[in-house]
Amino acid sequence: MSTYTQIFGQQVLVVTADPSNPTIGQMWYNSTSKTLKFLGTTTSSAWAAGGNLGTARRQLAGAGTQTSGLAFGGITTTALANTEEYDGTSWTAGGTMGTAREQLAGAGTQTAGLGFGGQDATDLTNTEEYDGTSWTSGGSLATARRDLGGAGIQTSALAFGGATTVYITSTEEYDGTSWTAGGSLSTGRRGLRGAGTQTSALGFGGTTEPPVLAATEEYDGTSWTSGGNLNTARTQLAGAGTQTSALGFGGTTGSVSAATEAYNGTSWTADTSMSTARSQLAGARAGTQSSTAAFGGDTGSVSAATEEFTGAGAPVTKTVTAT
Repeated sequence: MSTYTQIFGQQVLVVTADPSNPTIGQMWYNSTSKTLKFLGTTTSSAWAAGGNLGTARRQLAGAGTQTSGLAFGGITTTALANTEEYDGTSWTAGGTMGTAREQLAGAGTQTAGLGFGGQDATDLTNTEEYDGTSWTSGGSLATARRDLGGAGIQTSALAFGGATTVYITSTEEYDGTSWTAGGSLSTGRRGLRGAGTQTSALGFGGTTEPPVLAATEEYDGTSWTSGGNLNTARTQLAGAGTQTSALGFGGTTGSVSAATEAYNGTSWTADTSMSTARSQLAGARAGTQSSTAAFGGDTGSVSAATEEFTGAGAPVTKTVTAT
């Protein structure tokens, strides 16, 4: 007669390395480290220190995820063209942009990134596409703009708001080749930030100098409509996630902020604040509400610091220990 073990095997999986894609509740014994582990979930959200950028900068753009991030452009004392890639631990040099710039927007991933708009000596229309190694020119924006919002991916992006000599309401949609006109924001502003996709985007915060704004707008691929206001009005913040599950963090209300807020498609709620208050920072734009990164910015001085966010309920590997 066969035993349970002969039929079903051991109840706890024995492995020499932790599984690459375990499911919540799965338990295993790592025979190399001689530890019993399981995949659980976090009970609270937290920001933790990550590796510093090689070049401290503010007014930069970001793309990618917490473990595969991209930082590019920005300014220290002059506008920058250099790119850095993040692996979840440290930053390494990537390809140099064709045009040095600050106050640009970013979208996409580490291996398919997009940078557009911004400013050097003048406001720019330039778009550049990143393939994980180098930048190449893309189609130009119809309207030069700086300090704008962005969303989407390299082949389906959104540019909105920003400023030249006026605050801009117009939206432009990118198809991987050229930009075309989209629906206008209700409120023209600069310093706003975005999340989501070309057909399901979120724009929030910003300023018309004065005031600093808390307004959120939602885009459906055709037009913008009002969403729930941020609890803390601010400009030059960072964002990540989707239209119905976004994260906004940092920025300035007149003084730099560490505030983090989570959006559920209707309203914003306060979450765990960043360790260091800063504005003019960038985020891992393709990250999720429960897993993203913040990097660079202005804390009163130009910063190279990276912080990684883990939201409540996020998967986490835990080690079983004797009590």
